[in-house]
Formats: sequence, structure tokens, C-alpha cells
Amino acid sequence: MITNGIYFKNFNLKKKKSPKVANILKVILKKKDPIIQSLSKNFKNIFDTKILRKFNSSKNFRIIGMGGSILGAEAIYNFLRDKVKKKFLFINDLDVSIMNKKKEKYSNLIVSKSGETIETIVNLNILTNKSDKNLFITENRKSYLYEMAEKLKAEVIHHNNFIGGRYSVLSETGMLPAELMGLNSKKFRQLNTLINNRKYLNSLVANVESILFFVKKKKYNSIILNYDKKSEGLFYWYQQLVAESLGKNKKGLLPIVSNMPKDNHSVMQLYLDGFNNNFFTFFYVNENNSSKIISNTILSKKKYLKNRKLTDIIFAQKKATENVFTKKKIPFRSFEISKRDEKTLGELFCFFILETILLGKVMKINPFNQPAVELIKDETKKILS
Repeated sequence: MITNGIYFKNFNLKKKKSPKVANILKVILKKKDPIIQSLSKNFKNIFDTKILRKFNSSKNFRIIGMGGSILGAEAIYNFLRDKVKKKFLFINDLDVSIMNKKKEKYSNLIVSKSGETIETIVNLNILTNKSDKNLFITENRKSYLYEMAEKLKAEVIHHNNFIGGRYSVLSETGMLPAELMGLNSKKFRQLNTLINNRKYLNSLVANVESILFFVKKKKYNSIILNYDKKSEGLFYWYQQLVAESLGKNKKGLLPIVSNMPKDNHSVMQLYLDGFNNNFFTFFYVNENNSSKIISNTILSKKKYLKNRKLTDIIFAQKKATENVFTKKKIPFRSFEISKRDEKTLGELFCFFILETILLGKVMKINPFNQPAVELIKDETKKILS
């Protein structure tokens, strides 16, 4: 156990240890970088609880955004959905059938750091009107979203201009929705405790060293075998974090989310017997409340299934796959989660953010920008103008 909620098993590799990654981590943690500070309990929410009270009576929420502006909030909602009593709908794509969906009364949270994200603007104009309860999160500067908020006479929360979208999950873009969900934003920020947890930090460093070893061996596909449906959003957040942070200068990693056990019947053959440039992450969450097979109609040849919880079967499939991977010497790490709460999710956010920044520093990549994406934005504007 690296924390009370997380059991982590690192890649089984024989490699020389180097103080390089550990030293870089020490420097990162000592610097008062805003992104690192947002992981700490000392980081203060910039939104007022008075604003939250205005939305207390709302039962249905719609969050409109793209990429890092929405993926963190969606990860939180999905992972902790059993604790959330309100309904949240996430609009994070352009869907031509969106107007045909059942119309309900929603309070809208519209999020874009720049205030100029075209997909967010399109969905905002299709889905919202002045009679709705609308709340905007955007930078404190003149932009389309800022002007639209003024037109709709909506509340505006100023997005920190020094924290990029994919790193903003523990700042206002993730924590304001978390508070609206009835969750405690303070419990997510665990860095103060984690920096004194040697097991956690040592595991993080060893993990980064292993991934760097794969990069040197030209293994660039980071495949997440996710055995928890409620964690799917977490790994789509992780996918953007890694791909957008490290995919530069002809370098990078390709994170692929593979949902199990469904993908046992599609791509597992490739994983086991195909090309050899992948490394894997197994992810499983122990659920206390799970359906049980109690039917008397099960034939005797499958009697081992009777009275088994669904989680028993999923866990057995995970362990079986790990055993096969071990026999075939396919590299993998494993996360097993015993507590589904804000604290554990905050520890996972922290682990993956620090992992990504460390990889960028060692690979001599700026993990905080995304220059190539701007090319498509500019080209789209030219075509539509």
C-alpha cells in the first residue's frame, strides 16, 4: 500500500537506479509553481461559497467545455457518482443530434480558459439562454465567453491564467463542480501529506524511471487496462494529460484506454501476441456493493459462478490476465483501489500529474504547452471565416 486507499505494484524490471528523477522531484516540490500549489491544501479556491448557494436548489447540471476544462470534473463525477445526489450532464463534443435530446431544465456551467474555444461557444449558443441559471469559468479578460456572460447577466469565476486546462483539475475547473456535486474540495488536495510519504514518493520515482526505460527501448504505447467502469473518465483525463503534455518534438507517449473485461474479446489477442512496443497499466477498484449471481438456473458445469459477486469475477479476470502477462514477460504496473473517496482520487490525480511533469523534465519536453493544437484552431477559423 502506498496510501490507505491505493495498492501499487510497479513494473517488474531489472535496471540500475539513478538519483536523477528523485532529484528533479525534490526541485519540483520545493518550487512554488502554481500547478504544484494547486495540489496542496494551502491552495485557496477563488470562488465564493455565496455563488454556490445560488445553485443549491438545482437538481440537474450541465457542464459545457472541452479537454482539460471538463475532463477533470467528469472524472470526479464518474468515480464518485454514488456520493453525488444530483444529475450532471457533460457536453464535451459537437453532436449534431444534441437538439433532439430530451429537454430538461438545467443549470449550466460553461468552462473555457481562453474563452474562445469554438466547440464550447457552439454548444453554449445551442443549449443556453438568459432564463437559465448560467455560471461561467473563464480568464479575466475580454473574450467571447466573457462577453456572452455579460450579455446573459451570468456569474463569472475567473480561471487562473497560470494553470493550464489539463492541470486544473484541483483548481476551480474541477473543484467548483465538485462542490456543486456535494463533495468536499479540500479532501482532494493531498500533496502536504504525500510529500512526507516515502512509499508514495519512492513508488512515483521508480514508476517514472521504468517508463523512461521503455521510452529508451522505443516502447511508446501506454495501454491502460481499466477494470472499473466508473474510472473510465479518470483515464480519459489521464490520456489528455499525457498526450498533450509530452507529444512534442517528435517525442511522446500514446495513452490508450482499454476497458476490461470487454476488450478481452477484441484487442487482447494483439496485446498478448502482437507487436512488442507496449507497456500496460492494470486498474481495479474494489466495490463493496456488487450484484451477486444467485440464480438456480446455472448449469452444474459452471457451478463455480453461483453466489459469486460480479466484482469477484472481474477481479479474477484481472489476476488471470496479470498472470498471463507475467508468463509472457509483458511489462505492466498495477493499481488496486480499496477506498473510493475524494482523498484517494486526489492522490491519484497527484500521482499522474507529478509523473507527467517528471517525464517531461527528463525527456527535455515542456510539459505545459500545446503549440501544435493551435494550428488546427487557426485553420478551422480560416475555413469558416
